[in-house]
Amino acid sequence: MKCLIPALLALMAAPPLWAQTDGDGPAKAPALLLELNDAETVGEACRLTFVVENRLGTDLAALGIEAVIFTPEGGVERLLSLDLQSAPAGRPRVRQFDLPGLDCARLGRVLVNAVTPCEGEGLAAETCAGALSLTSRNDDVEVSG
Repeated sequence: MKCLIPALLALMAAPPLWAQTDGDGPAKAPALLLELNDAETVGEACRLTFVVENRLGTDLAALGIEAVIFTPEGGVERLLSLDLQSAPAGRPRVRQFDLPGLDCARLGRVLVNAVTPCEGEGLAAETCAGALSLTSRNDDVEVSG
């Protein structure tokens, strides 16, 4: 019995399995990562390449964003609704969008106005927007939200 009490105390002090990490630091908070990976001119269009990584812990059956494209001078160029399709939990996905009539040199910023739809089992509608983390690999194009 004396050996059982210290063992139980040690178990109670240990973090739960869902909060454990891969050894690189503290547990990662649920997140929905959206990276502008590339912007390249293709013919008469600007092709935007995004990488989506769903770290929410559940598959997303549908994911989309409302985005605003700004010129380098700060003027609104256009408003878009981008369908990012499904996003399986823990597996990155690459999505490309061609924006006809836009020269990529005229792309200054992408603003994510809203995340809609965001459909996954057990997810509240506002979960995706609250967990959204935005980055850009393109030094000339800022992504914000």
